[in-house]
Amino acid sequence: MSINNIQIFDTTLRDGEQVPGCKLNTEQKVTIATQLDELGVDIIEAGFPVSSPGDFTSVTEVSKIVKNASVCGLSRAVKNDIKLAAEALTYARKPRIHTGIGTSDSHIKHKFKLTRDKIIVRAYEAVRYAKSFVEDIEFYAEDAGRTENYYLARVCEAAIKAGATVLNIPDTTGYCLPSEYGEKIKYLKENVKGIENVVLSCHCHNDLGLATANSIEGVINGAKQIECTINGIGERAGNTALEEVVMILKQHPHLNLGTNIKTENLFGISKLVSEHMGIYTQPNKAIVGANAFSHSSGIHQDGVIKNRETYEIINPKDVGVTESAIVLTARSGRAALAYRAKKAGYELTKLQLDDVYSVFLDFADRKKEIKDNDIHEIIEKSNSYHQIISA
Repeated sequence: MSINNIQIFDTTLRDGEQVPGCKLNTEQKVTIATQLDELGVDIIEAGFPVSSPGDFTSVTEVSKIVKNASVCGLSRAVKNDIKLAAEALTYARKPRIHTGIGTSDSHIKHKFKLTRDKIIVRAYEAVRYAKSFVEDIEFYAEDAGRTENYYLARVCEAAIKAGATVLNIPDTTGYCLPSEYGEKIKYLKENVKGIENVVLSCHCHNDLGLATANSIEGVINGAKQIECTINGIGERAGNTALEEVVMILKQHPHLNLGTNIKTENLFGISKLVSEHMGIYTQPNKAIVGANAFSHSSGIHQDGVIKNRETYEIINPKDVGVTESAIVLTARSGRAALAYRAKKAGYELTKLQLDDVYSVFLDFADRKKEIKDNDIHEIIEKSNSYHQIISA
C-alpha cells in the first residue's frame, strides 16, 4: 500500500520563539532555517513580520537562503499585517502567507467583541487580500479546539471560497482530548464544501500534554499537515514536538503515513535549537533527550546488551545518536559492568567479574553514576587486579 505523505510545517522560528527569554537574532534564525531545510521540513514559518523590524528582516533573510521548503510569514486578519508579510516574503522561492482570526465564542465575544457572522466576513476578506499577493494562503481558525464544529465548518467554507489552500485547525489552548480533536478533523472532512481542494493542518498545543497525540489523531482522521517545533518548544507548555510525530509515523508503518524528514538529522538539530535558544532539554524528552537511549536498570541493561530491540523500539542511529548508553549505577548488574569494563579495555572472567562487582557496588552506593575513570579505580581496588592486568 502506498504511503500518504504528511507535510511537516515547522514553526520553531515563530511559535517556538515565543518562549520568554528565547529571542533569536536574524543570524541565528538563518542558521536554524538552513538546518530545517536540510532536515526536509516542507514549510518553515520564519516569523511574524509586522511584530517588529527585526522579525521582518529575519523573515526576509530566511526567504533568501531556503532552497527547498516553502517559507511562511504569519499575520493577523489585518491588511497591514498581510501586506508586510507579503513584502518580507519577496525573495522566497515558495512563499506562503499564514493569516487568520479567532473563531471560538471566547475570542469572538471577549477578544474581538464581534458577532459570528462578522468574523466570517473578516476571515473571507483577509484570505482574499492575502491572495492578491501570493498563491499559497494558509488560514488559521484560532482556538478551533474550543469552537463549535458547525460554526467552524462555516468559517472554513468562507476561507476556501476566498482562495485558501491550507486550513489550520489549532487547538490553541491544548484543551482537546485526542478523540475530540480527531473527530473535529473528521467532521470538517465530511461537512465542508470544497475541503477536497485544500490541505487540513493540525496545530496543537501541549497544555495537557496531548499535543503529539492530538496531531496524530488529526492525520489519522484526514489532516495532511502537522505544525510543530523542534523539541516541542513554544508558548506556555509548548507545541507538538516535530521529532515525536515524525518518529511515531515512521515506527507505525501500518498507518501508511510518512514524511520527508531525514530522521538521522533530528538529534543534531535538537541540540542546535537548544543551544541557540538557551533552553535546557529535559533528559527524559522522547527521541532527543539525553536519556532517550540510556539504560541504568540491570534487567534492562542485560536485555539491551543481548538484543537492543528488547527495550528499544527505535534504533538510535535512526535519529542521529551514535549508540545506546549503558549507564552504571547502583541498579546496574554484572552484565552492564562487564560490558563497560570491556569498553574500557578489560576482559573479565566470571570469577573476576564477581570480585570486581563487589567493589563496584560499594562505589555505586556512594556515587550517582560510575564513569570510565571510576572503572579503572574499581578494578585496581579489586582482589583480581593483578590477574586482570597480567591477562
